[in-house]
Amino acid sequence: MPATLTSLRIRNLALVEDLEWRVGGGFVAITGETGSGKSIILGALKLILGERADKSLIRTGADACTVEAVFSLPDADTLNPWLEEQGVEPCEGGALIVKRSFTRAGANRQFVNASATTLAVLEALGDSLVDLHGPHDHQSLLSVEKQLDLLDAFAGSASVRREYEALYRELNALLAEHAALSSSEATLERELELLRHQAHEIEAAALREDEEAALVARYHVAANSRRLVELSTQIARRLSDAEDALLPGLSELTRLFRELEKLDPATAPLAQAHADALTGLEDAARELQRYAERLDLDPAQLAELEERVTLLETLKRKYGASIPDVIAFGEQAKERLRKIESRGEELERLARGIETAKCALLAAGKKLSAKRAAAAPKLAADVCGQLRDLGFKKSGFEMPLNALEKPGPRGLEAVEFLFAPNPGEPLKPLKAIASSGEISRVMLAVKTSLAGEDTIPLLVFDEIDANVGGEIAHTVGAKMRSLGARHQVLCITHLPQVAAAARSQYVVTKEFRDERTHSHLAAVEGEARVEEIARMLGGKSASALAHARELLNQKE
Repeated sequence: MPATLTSLRIRNLALVEDLEWRVGGGFVAITGETGSGKSIILGALKLILGERADKSLIRTGADACTVEAVFSLPDADTLNPWLEEQGVEPCEGGALIVKRSFTRAGANRQFVNASATTLAVLEALGDSLVDLHGPHDHQSLLSVEKQLDLLDAFAGSASVRREYEALYRELNALLAEHAALSSSEATLERELELLRHQAHEIEAAALREDEEAALVARYHVAANSRRLVELSTQIARRLSDAEDALLPGLSELTRLFRELEKLDPATAPLAQAHADALTGLEDAARELQRYAERLDLDPAQLAELEERVTLLETLKRKYGASIPDVIAFGEQAKERLRKIESRGEELERLARGIETAKCALLAAGKKLSAKRAAAAPKLAADVCGQLRDLGFKKSGFEMPLNALEKPGPRGLEAVEFLFAPNPGEPLKPLKAIASSGEISRVMLAVKTSLAGEDTIPLLVFDEIDANVGGEIAHTVGAKMRSLGARHQVLCITHLPQVAAAARSQYVVTKEFRDERTHSHLAAVEGEARVEEIARMLGGKSASALAHARELLNQKE
């Protein structure tokens, strides 16, 4: 089951005062009269995706606007590590909660799973969760990187590409190491001098990973030895040697307890408790005396401890937060020192490794290129067929592979989807298409061809019905319904044929109440949906209602 948008909550955005939409799965149509506020749904999603907040959108009379979306992610475990890297709480129960709020005063806040975050995080999430297809919208297919990803998915070349990318990273690591060792002689001499000093300083300290805690404890006792002797001696004297010492008085109590026990044997436990307490205090007095004698520390020993503690603190300040970190730094310095001192041999070894890696990378790149070259014309032909269904009878669509001057991180070539809506026109990149209606239909064609490979779960289409009617409208609806089998599809439409093909339909209405305009969103089912489709057909006459029922029955 793919990820889905399960709910959308909007408060004080344009004409919407408070709306909570429980979104269904599959293909969902959103309809309504012109000006009723359908675009607010799109605007709310844009805010969730990290687009710029315009405070003029805040509803008149309100100080702030809030939008919150909940996505259900069956594979949330794959997203959670990335969320944690961004400082965001992981998804619980497979739910991803994204919230955005902004005020007239200019405060702009965003949250993911109740964790405050940045717009960049929202944008990154949006890239993987939602495609908005409308004027100037969030369209992943306009990215040449995404186009290459889709071609590779269609070509079934994921494993070959992973192999290539791993070899590319390996080659670059070798090249970086070679460049670092090929620095100027003067630079290397300075680095050698520093490394020798660092390695010697750490090695000379003869550090042990577990010594710091015990050393600091010993030093703390030694530094306070005079006061500790005073305190332990005073306690011992008060127990046994002073005129008012406790132990002599407690010993006198022993006689009284014995007499008490003779008169009443039941008091024997009390007498024993007193005897135990007296024994414990006598032991404490003796131990305190011995403790005080042991604390007579030689000043030279104290100075030695202080010097060692100071050395450890100095090394940590220079090389790491803990003694294990300092030891690790020393090992790294010795390894780097070894490589530089034997850099002639190292450079030869790296040069051989680089040549081997280049050959392996080129071989993997050629395998990847072959798969792409075989798949590109097939995918282009499939998209052209989809475009013909959508009214572009003589359009052109190609995806040429352009060889790079040198191997890149994604292969030996780049690809860019090119489109010409009419014969005689030059092919242009998708991002150069001016008409929102055209680009939405191109996106629908591409998405339909790649329905099984496209990993973005939520597709949103707006203005896809520009200059569309008749049989093409039926085709648009059918393709939307087909996409809805693998994705969640939201479509804002004026076409009854498209709306009738949807799994569920919601209507946006506008009313004037209490001297304010309000927009509402509600599901339509049964006869209410028949009437809405009839309205879209031009009225609620008997013929329009009959035609609406016919359209809805065609969906079944």
